[in-house]
Amino acid sequence: MLIKLLEGIGRRVIQGMEISGQVVLLFAETLYYICRRPKIVHILQQMNHLGVESLPIVLLTILFTGMVMTVQTAHEFIKYGAQATVGGVIAIGMGRELAPVLSGVVFAGRVGAAITAEIGSMKVTEQIDALRVMATSPVAYLVVPRFLACVLMLPVLVVFADLIGTFGGYLVATLYAGISSYTYMQSIQVFAVVNDVIGGLIKAMVFGGIVAIIGCHRGLNAGQGAEGVGQATTGSVVSSIIIIFIANYFLSLLLYR
Repeated sequence: MLIKLLEGIGRRVIQGMEISGQVVLLFAETLYYICRRPKIVHILQQMNHLGVESLPIVLLTILFTGMVMTVQTAHEFIKYGAQATVGGVIAIGMGRELAPVLSGVVFAGRVGAAITAEIGSMKVTEQIDALRVMATSPVAYLVVPRFLACVLMLPVLVVFADLIGTFGGYLVATLYAGISSYTYMQSIQVFAVVNDVIGGLIKAMVFGGIVAIIGCHRGLNAGQGAEGVGQATTGSVVSSIIIIFIANYFLSLLLYR
């Protein structure tokens, strides 16, 4: 019983190390082809498909997150006479953590799943083998445009998320908690700094790269049939979200220590 348990753990560890190595090699190959001048048209198409079309769901998520955060904190701050800090707290929270992390999670759910399903379907229908027969690298043709689109567009989404999340907090602070508009805006100017936003944008670039590489890797290694594509899609979303949270911890230590 104990031997079988240890064998199972060892098998899982080896599989995890093997997958990690494959992801690192895919990332290195992607960087290699990025240096070979990828086609701008393909990148722009992916930026529109993966980034622009994700804007509504990201904004909706962050708007209500900012409103809920203000509802939960405003009265406590008012109770202790710290209502002049509410705007700054909301803006800093949005810039450093909530906007990049929640946007990354939403991005993983929508974009990561779409990338894996699309590439996985191409693998099942042998379109990727056809690319190799035509001497076209699947990494250069499929992975590089999606990787660059994710790395460039997620920070743009986070900029909009910072604004809409802080605006949601403003609405609740002024209409629900009775904090004046001047106090809220003045608090942002006093407490928030540019580095709060820049750090969030750096996080967003990393999260975008994570979603793209994991989504492409899962798609390129999807199993046969619709079941294999479905399992790869689910695994892509779960893996991306877990790694985003882990990366967020280390990035926070690095950027805001």
